[in-house]
Amino acid sequence: MADKRKESGFSMVEVLVALVVLAIGLLGIAALYLNSLQSGRTAIYRTQAITLAADLADRIRMNRTAQAGYGTLFADAEAVVGTCSTTGGCSDADLASTDLANWKAAVAEQLPNGEGQVAVVMPAAAGEPTTYVVTVRWAEVGEAAPVTFQLGFQT
Repeated sequence: MADKRKESGFSMVEVLVALVVLAIGLLGIAALYLNSLQSGRTAIYRTQAITLAADLADRIRMNRTAQAGYGTLFADAEAVVGTCSTTGGCSDADLASTDLANWKAAVAEQLPNGEGQVAVVMPAAAGEPTTYVVTVRWAEVGEAAPVTFQLGFQT
């Protein structure tokens, strides 16, 4: 008579299928983790861009008489005026140039390939406000074109 024993346990195929399912699940978790890291980095860059644009807007509001002195393009190089760093006299235009130089340096330092520009639209008639558009752009990983943030305001 043949010896019949009940076999128990898992077969090798069942174990391999379970490992494949587990590996796919772990890869999905890793992909979600990497996506969350990228989203966090993007949020930090956007927050820095907003803070930098608001900082320059505050500087412009404090020096309203310089108006057109704050106009600058991405490619423009601004220079710090030495007298604005001391307690000595500093003209409004010199203060605008120093503000822009310090701001552009901060943008370049805090954002990858960071650049900034300010568009100034002078009032058409006396008594109307001057319009400013502060633009900050930077390179974002995975994006072909630079990411841009704009802040518009009037003084």
